[in-house]
Amino acid sequence: MDVNGTLGISASALRAERLRLDVIASNLANASTTRTAAGGPYRRRNVVFVAQPEEASFGATLESLTEQDAREGVRVVQVVDDPTPPRLVYDPGHPDANAEGYVAYPNVNPVAETVDLMAATRAYEANVQAVNATKRMADAALSIGG
Repeated sequence: MDVNGTLGISASALRAERLRLDVIASNLANASTTRTAAGGPYRRRNVVFVAQPEEASFGATLESLTEQDAREGVRVVQVVDDPTPPRLVYDPGHPDANAEGYVAYPNVNPVAETVDLMAATRAYEANVQAVNATKRMADAALSIGG
């Protein structure tokens, strides 16, 4: 593993965590959305990550810099809808109430989203620290040689 590989892994994780933060923000922003363009309440979304294997050589790493799918590190596979059913709240006066008077609200739990938000923020910060540590090591190695 060289400096470029380390920076590439951290950069891929930063991109993935940024998307995760965006999805969590969307979930929180739509926690009360009972009607979407697709019909029905907003569906909570999750980000699915996959680990990319480390490339075998420096040359392969350089070649993969132009190919998004060939990079080492973390890659977002997809953003999926949470399959849990919406919560039903009895509110017969609501414009989106069904015939029985129940309104389908999104399956978003603000407490769980806040915990996910904190975890994603910490992961993002950890990768920023890894980038900074790698830069400090590279600077120290250059000063030794010079």
